Amino acid sequence: MSTGIGSFIAGGIAGCGAVTVTHSFETVKIRLQLQGELQSKKDAPRLYRGVLHGASVILKNEGMRGLLRGLSCGYIYQMTLNGCRLGFYEPLRKSLTTALFKDPNVQSFGVNIFSGAASGILGAAAGSPFFLVKTRLQSYSPFLPVGTQHHYRSAWDGLSTIYRNEGVKGLYRGVGPAMVRTGFGSSVQLPTYFFAKRRLVKHLGMEEGPALHLASSAASGVVVCCVMHPPDTVMSRMYNQTGNLYSGAFDCLFRTIKTEGVLAVYKGFFAHLARILPHTVLTLSLAEQTNKIMRRIEDRVLSKPLKEKL
Repeated sequence: MSTGIGSFIAGGIAGCGAVTVTHSFETVKIRLQLQGELQSKKDAPRLYRGVLHGASVILKNEGMRGLLRGLSCGYIYQMTLNGCRLGFYEPLRKSLTTALFKDPNVQSFGVNIFSGAASGILGAAAGSPFFLVKTRLQSYSPFLPVGTQHHYRSAWDGLSTIYRNEGVKGLYRGVGPAMVRTGFGSSVQLPTYFFAKRRLVKHLGMEEGPALHLASSAASGVVVCCVMHPPDTVMSRMYNQTGNLYSGAFDCLFRTIKTEGVLAVYKGFFAHLARILPHTVLTLSLAEQTNKIMRRIEDRVLSKPLKEKL
């Protein structure tokens, strides 16, 4: 395993590589989640009817620029989120395991869940302003608008406009649901990945390599999507609101279910699955490779005493 700094960098690079491929599905997902917001099912217009229809409609009316809105913010968020999530998970897990069991190699399900959730929550809190602006950029459409529309010229314009009008508090609007969402996802992502990896090695005799990383991360991606989609829907709506449409996360959840039905929290699920599955596969598979590269760099550049301090 790389040092803490090395793992942070490796995780961030892996996340950026993954989001380059999956960002367009995130755009479709957000618009599906905002479509028909606080409207009954019979009254809600269906401008985007699913993953493929949504992608084709956006591509036709807005071009690739529409599908890739907010990508620059996505890169900064991925560096922050996955840098924390992948960089802090293993050091935190080892520290807790050593403290509780006196052996860092013990695999405790509870410790793994806690370490995954804690590292994800740290990343979500640190990257929340960038996810806020990214969500608003992706929801904006000059042709088929859904939800509240925020016309920012760029990511920087979005950040500065929010800060100028609402201060720091505005930049951290929706951070609570974001931490819950990422905590849910992170609590199962890495533990599920490593659990699947161990089972595949033990029962199917798979060896370390791309095939094992692919299978393990695919299993992890499905579980992550099922667990984190409801808080993800709440987060998207909290981030995109203007003023105080919702007083908090529970108010958003309650009003969404009351007005649109219980399945409304799973709006955009398949778009989310189309994003999270390849994103998880790419992030975790790339993280394995970037960690190896960082270890080699650290072995060459860092002296042993300095590496131990890091």
